Amino acid sequence: MAAFTVEQIVPLQLVRTSPLKEMYTLNPFVWREQEPYELLLRAVNHAEIAAEKVARIYYGRSADGLRFEMGDHPVIAPGPDDDDDDKDGCEDPTVAVVEDTTYVYYTGWNQTILKGQLLLAAGPDVEHLHKGGIAIPYSDRVMNPKEATIVPVADGTWRLFFEYARSDASRVGIASAPAVGGPWTVLSPIFEARPAHWDGWHLSTGPVLCSDPMRPVMFYNGATRDAKWRIGWIAFDASFTRIAARGDDPLITPPPGAPGDTDIGFAASAIEGNNGIYLYYSIADKAMMRAQVKRTLSVLD
Repeated sequence: MAAFTVEQIVPLQLVRTSPLKEMYTLNPFVWREQEPYELLLRAVNHAEIAAEKVARIYYGRSADGLRFEMGDHPVIAPGPDDDDDDKDGCEDPTVAVVEDTTYVYYTGWNQTILKGQLLLAAGPDVEHLHKGGIAIPYSDRVMNPKEATIVPVADGTWRLFFEYARSDASRVGIASAPAVGGPWTVLSPIFEARPAHWDGWHLSTGPVLCSDPMRPVMFYNGATRDAKWRIGWIAFDASFTRIAARGDDPLITPPPGAPGDTDIGFAASAIEGNNGIYLYYSIADKAMMRAQVKRTLSVLD
């Protein structure tokens, strides 16, 4: 029997105006401090040339976690200077709210130097953010770091999972910091791709649930060499030093798409409450979904 089962999948609905209305939307990061549900997402304009597709980050609110009223303007936008690390795109938002400060980690893309780096913006709320620069830089060790996942640890420190590139594959790195805003020290990875499995070549981070602090669970993204991405789960020990359990099969496989669609299911965020787990993800890099997931087995040893 599986540790998690998917009970229902429904699409997200966006109430939006132009230009957001005409854009692709993906990477839905949903969180809920009290009321309402809040959302940051990545929005990308249509363009025939890939280099002309420029991502921005928009904010929305919802009473039910499904129908979001979106703002008219991005809360994190590229640049504005030609030498900025995010001058050609702001992607993959992840939120951590600590005390009176909202921290947003996101990927900045610079087309001129063909580099992505993990950046940080912070402020009193998501509509009043100030860019804080590089959190995890591009390096020979971690190329194009992106897709942050932020997790508090019982000893008061923080962990940051992120995707990076090496040897023609996406991998998952981990970093440690004394505070949610860094500075971050990159550690040795704690899990790898599994040859001959659905996650046998590429890996990327996903949301972590800490409702059981002894066995935090990540809904992560994995793919074969031909980049057919699926969503699975993995559990860690309390200090994120070793794997405690890992699902054999994907939890979510995207349905067949239209001709030309990418074969991608990609987890972005999750909320656990009285109705179980709401897992937010995107498919084919253009549609956003919410899966209602139920725990059916404990992942404790």
